[in-house]
Amino acid sequence: QVQLVESGGGLVQSGGSLRLSCAASGFTFSDYAMNWYRQAPGKERELVASITSAGSNTNYANSVKGRFTISRDNAKNTVSLQMNTLKPEDTAVYFCNAHEEKWMRRNYWGQGTRVTVSS
Repeated sequence: QVQLVESGGGLVQSGGSLRLSCAASGFTFSDYAMNWYRQAPGKERELVASITSAGSNTNYANSVKGRFTISRDNAKNTVSLQMNTLKPEDTAVYFCNAHEEKWMRRNYWGQGTRVTVSS
C-alpha cells in the first residue's frame, strides 16, 4: 500500500532548526514531484516547498525562502525539509505530499508531523 510517513517534528525555540523527513513506499517515487505543506491552527493549508521528480528544480513560499531547504534522495525514496532560523509563525502540522508527474496525476498525503516554535 501507499505510505508517506513524516518524522522529525517537535518543539524548538525561536531561531533554532529542525529537519523533517518523509519516507515513501508503495509507488514509483521518482515519477512524483514532492511537496511540503503546513497547516497552522485556524488557518488553511499552505504550500511551503516543492521539488521536481528528478530534483532539478525547487520552489518555496516567500515566508520561508532563504530559511528552508527541500531535498530528495530517489535511491532512498525520501524527501527532507531543512528548517533554519525558525519563527513562531512556522508553528504548524507539516505534511508530505507526492504529486505524479505523469498523465494520471495521482496525489498522496502523509498524516503530518507537528512543529512547535516557542518564543
